[in-house]
Amino acid sequence: MSALPSLKSLMGQHVTPVYSLRALAHLLTYPNAELRAALPELREALNAEHALPAKRLQGLELLIEVLSSRDPIEVEAEYVELFDRGRSTSLHLFEHVHGDSRDRGPAMIDLLKTYEQGGLYLDPAQVAGELPDYLPVVLEFTSTLAIEQMQGFVAEFAHILNALYAALLKRRSLYAHVVAAVLELANQALQAVEVPEDEALDASWAEPEAFGGCSSKGQQSPDQPQPIQIVRRASSGAQRGASA
Repeated sequence: MSALPSLKSLMGQHVTPVYSLRALAHLLTYPNAELRAALPELREALNAEHALPAKRLQGLELLIEVLSSRDPIEVEAEYVELFDRGRSTSLHLFEHVHGDSRDRGPAMIDLLKTYEQGGLYLDPAQVAGELPDYLPVVLEFTSTLAIEQMQGFVAEFAHILNALYAALLKRRSLYAHVVAAVLELANQALQAVEVPEDEALDASWAEPEAFGGCSSKGQQSPDQPQPIQIVRRASSGAQRGASA
């Protein structure tokens, strides 16, 4: 009986790097105790599949080492600061394209239909209520596709991944290796992308003042009493009589 082919030889036959894509998806999730406990398995999956160049594997190894050795509270806080407090580093793909516009809803529906056409249904309970455009969810779906489909699918949002990659590089984050690895697995080029400055979180979420028109801003003497003029409205009866 002939021996089973190695993972390395299978990769030479253009097989989708399933385990690498799923390991990368997990590495992008919130680094809680459950994820940190799974880091040895993720490391093993990445190394066993031989789908990534040695240099990229070294970068991913550095990230895994940081996540496993640093203080958990610091690691979790840095993750939130990195991915939840700026649009340029958001892990929700449509945030980069549509922001908070109404176009995001239809795009989300189309993505769900794409999942369903592939025979997969998103269970909110299994993804902690995350939206369909959450990159770890997208990568889980991507791992189920044939190699040509996988490459074509990733190519559709490669420009977003390149923007995310550039933003993470700008922050000197080891998570940049994860995004770069996804592009490399899909045979997409890493491109230098100009990253705009993120609007401050407080400013982007600021509510307009309830009585903005009553502000003293712009008055000639805002610290002095201001004259007002009261004009009596016509009575409702006079109005009805005028319109009769």
